[in-house]
Amino acid sequence: MSDAMIRVPSEVRDRLAVLAESRGTSIRSLVQEFAETTLTDEERRERADRTRAYLAEHFGVEVTDEESADMGRKLRDAFSRQADTPA
Repeated sequence: MSDAMIRVPSEVRDRLAVLAESRGTSIRSLVQEFAETTLTDEERRERADRTRAYLAEHFGVEVTDEESADMGRKLRDAFSRQADTPA
């Protein structure tokens, strides 16, 4: 696989360098990990559909779009509160 240059503002490059260093890795590895683990909107929808189908088939639970959105909000709120809590 050949390398490619990605142009970003210097502030972004500097931030990536700090993040990479704090994880004991390189910017290249950090960006590669992001690309390999981040889902597109379509991939998230497909995963959600598979999860709903699994829950319906194996547990008899039908999750509505509204319930899913509500749970997403609750999870984001919980993670936000956790991030705001001093260690």
